[in-house]
Parts: sequence; C-alpha cells; structure tokens
Amino acid sequence: MKELRVIISGGGTGGHIFPAVSIANAIRELRPDAKILFVGALGRMEMQRVPQAGYEIKGLPIRGFFRPLWKPANIGVALDYLKSKRMAKQILREFQPQVAVGVGGYASSAALGAANSLGIPTLLQEQNSYAGLANKNLAAKASKICVAYEGMERFFPADKIMLTGNPVRQQLLDTKVTREEALKTFNLDPDKKTVLLVGGSLGARTINESVLNHLDEIRESGLQFIWQTGKYYSAQIAETLKQKGQPDNLRVLDFISDMAAAYRAADLVISRAGASSISEFCLIGKAVILVPSPNVAEDHQTKNALALVHKDAALYVKDSEAKDQLIPLAIKTVVDDARLKTLSDNVLKLALPDSAKIIAQEVLKLANAE
Repeated sequence: MKELRVIISGGGTGGHIFPAVSIANAIRELRPDAKILFVGALGRMEMQRVPQAGYEIKGLPIRGFFRPLWKPANIGVALDYLKSKRMAKQILREFQPQVAVGVGGYASSAALGAANSLGIPTLLQEQNSYAGLANKNLAAKASKICVAYEGMERFFPADKIMLTGNPVRQQLLDTKVTREEALKTFNLDPDKKTVLLVGGSLGARTINESVLNHLDEIRESGLQFIWQTGKYYSAQIAETLKQKGQPDNLRVLDFISDMAAAYRAADLVISRAGASSISEFCLIGKAVILVPSPNVAEDHQTKNALALVHKDAALYVKDSEAKDQLIPLAIKTVVDDARLKTLSDNVLKLALPDSAKIIAQEVLKLANAE
C-alpha cells in the first residue's frame, strides 16, 4: 500500500477548525499510517488548536483585506497574499501530498490555490448554507465539494457536490454521561429545567448583554442557567455581577471545556448560528434558540438559522432584538415540554451522521489510496 500524504488547510474560527480536525482524525482511523500536515494563517486560532489536537501545522502570513478595498493598508495585505502563495507552493513541493483538503478561511485560498496550480486533486468542505469566499473561488478547480445543506448548486458546480453534513466534535457523540451526572458537574439540581447559553469559542456580546439585562427574571424563574461568557468578556461580567448581585441559579463560566456534559445537562440551548454548532444540535437532537451573529460574511449565520426555522427545528431571535426578547423567550420555551419535544424531534431529522468518515473516504478516493 503506497504512503498516504494529505494537506488540510483553513481556519480562523472554531467553525472551520473543528471540521478540519475531525476529518484528519477520520482519515487516521481509515489509514493510521497517513501523514497529515495542516496549513493555517499565522496569528489565528488554528496555530494553537491544531497542535493541541496532535497535528503539525505550518503558518502563512495571509490575512483578510480591509474594507473599503482602496485602503492603503491593503497593499501590505496583497503582498502577504502573494508571499503566502509562494510559501504554500514550497510547502506542497516539499511535503508532496496526493490530495489537499480546504475547509474555508484565509489560509485555504493560498494552500488550495497552490495545490490546483501543481495539479494536486482538491476536496472542499463547506460548512455553511451560504458558501464562503475562499471556497467559491476554489470551486471551479476542485475535484469534490462536500456540503452540509441542500441547494448549494447556486454556488458550486452541481456535478462536484456531495451532501455529507458537517463533521462535529466526536466527544459530543461518544459521551456516556447521564443528564443527572452532567448536572452534578455544574452543581445543579436534577429536578429543575436548565438553559445553556453559549456564544461560540470567543463568546458573544449580545447573548451576554441579554443575560445581564434580565437578571431579575432569571433569579425568579424557578429554572437554572449555565452561561459561558467567553474569556474576553469574563472580567467585565464578573464586575457587573458583583454590583448587581449574581442569582444563585446562574452558573457563570468563561469557557466550558466539556461541552458534551453541558449539552447533556441542558433542556434548551441558546447559541450563535455557526454551521458547526448547528450540526451538533442536529446530531444530538437538542432544542435551541439561535441568535445569528451579524458580524459574519454575507450574513450566513442568519441563513443557517432560517434553514432550521423553516422546518420548525429551531427558534430564532435577531441579534438586534435579543437584549429584550431572548431571555423571556427562553424562560417561556423551556417549561413547554411539548414545544421542546417538537423542536428536538425536528432537528434530529436534519442530522447527517458519519460526516467525517464519509469525507475521509472521499479524500482516500482522490488520493487513490483506499
């Protein structure tokens, strides 16, 4: 059996990094001897997260353009992009992969562009219902494009598309922890309904402000809340809670390392509408209120959320309305068992399991290394 060498590129956010690592793990399961090298953007999250997952990564000095495009600073950005393309070509020539995988993000445009110019087959994985710029630009030369939503023909050549779903963090599916055990780890009461609030890997200001605006309702609700604030906001929130008084039924954490336990503990989740998070809710069948971030390209989180809302598989609150509406809606929804069951049943129907393994099999086919 010939040696298998794979490049995986992309990142910038957890939503790109989790799928990339999941695909790498699935390739390793099928071919434990596989040599896998990641290519990321210097200074971005992947430069820490990928080595933590046990993989080598090379960094490129690539970054995003400033708006508007005629800003003088973009001259430096353009020069860094050209330098990154040269570096990516050099990395590929030295590593000699049979296939390159792109998951979106700045680095993938340089690395997969270099792979195309060197005649290396490429596979793209698009997490969102609205395709990202890097993947749209790379699609014409890609061999295969793995997507998580139907209707992606408006972005990509139809004959290259494969509906696989998004790879998710494996530990969420593998956890054996019960709801009672999960609640105990957060020091919570198994007889009370629980709401989990998460704003993504960096936290979310809007979700945080929604909580701080409704501390009295939370205190008097008879429910309990687990709140991941994000490290960036934690000091400021601790100060505010000291002044206003922290309700006894509110657990405040800057970061939750065991998301499997947090999801298991929750009767209802409040979350941003990133593609990876949505895929996780589908697979674990969790009732959710989505608050799409307005600060993302092409407002793709709103499109992700509406894809579920139209199938009565999630509730949705606009970012601009969340401070007033989010907590009252959560309190009303979490005590309505019939509503929770409908949301849970409908979101489960949208699940696409085994995504990482299916994508890994496609990678092996492209590398002629099954």
